[in-house]
Amino acid sequence: MNESNLNPPPGAAPERSPSQPVLPTLPAAVFADTLPAPPPLPAAAHAERSLGEDPGDRVPIRGALGVIEAVLRHPRRVVFHLNQGSDISRLVGLLLLVALGFVAVYGAIVGSFSGGEQWWAAPLKITAGLAVTAGICLPSLYIFACLSGSAARLGEVAGALGGALALATLLLIGFAPVAWLFSQSTSSVAFMGALHLGFWLVATGFGVRFLKTAFRHFGLRSESGLNVWVVIFLLVSLQMTTALRPLVGPFDQTLLPPAGEKKFFLAHWMDSMEADGRKAPARGAAANRGD
Repeated sequence: MNESNLNPPPGAAPERSPSQPVLPTLPAAVFADTLPAPPPLPAAAHAERSLGEDPGDRVPIRGALGVIEAVLRHPRRVVFHLNQGSDISRLVGLLLLVALGFVAVYGAIVGSFSGGEQWWAAPLKITAGLAVTAGICLPSLYIFACLSGSAARLGEVAGALGGALALATLLLIGFAPVAWLFSQSTSSVAFMGALHLGFWLVATGFGVRFLKTAFRHFGLRSESGLNVWVVIFLLVSLQMTTALRPLVGPFDQTLLPPAGEKKFFLAHWMDSMEADGRKAPARGAAANRGD
């Protein structure tokens, strides 16, 4: 055997054996037709559209029912009309009217626990307390918005706050049947107070979400100042419930507590729980005598 056949020179193709099959050469077009196409790259998250790009943003808001629908289903519509500035005072007035009307209805549910004078005293005080709380907290909200880079005017800030309160009080109306059921089936003032407090905190959380949505479209660069304001708003609203006491318990002959009787809301809660604990054995003894 020739030695050159066994050791071919470098770079030369080896000789094919007679028994080795010949593989056909396929054109590149065959592979292009048979191989699956690569999966598409994941699309980048789309940036939130500007106000007015969605035709739903431009739908007019007419009356209290229009405000309720816009706050629930189309919050951008409220923000768009506030940003336009046309007839802003009417929209802000409607938002506040809806919020105060809803909280008055919920106040009647609060007063149904004790009945009597609380049927009218609790709604009156809760409605007035919400209005005063909004008025107290509006200047600080405007200042924090300006410090955070927002170019919103005072009317727009007031409208955003009104929208947040309208949404929060609308949620309270949704909780009202549950609150009414417990107010008619339990005698614990502490439990009812905790229940109403829990409902208010949940409703406020959704209101804050509406507020942040509005300020995001108002050019807010940082939410740190807004978060500080939320804490201030919660403290003011909780202290207002103590300043206007009693709300849940029986009417105390006067609409407001004596001028010299000042309490922090945590101290008032502790006193209410202690008083409720002292009354529990008496209620149990009365129930046993009834049996």
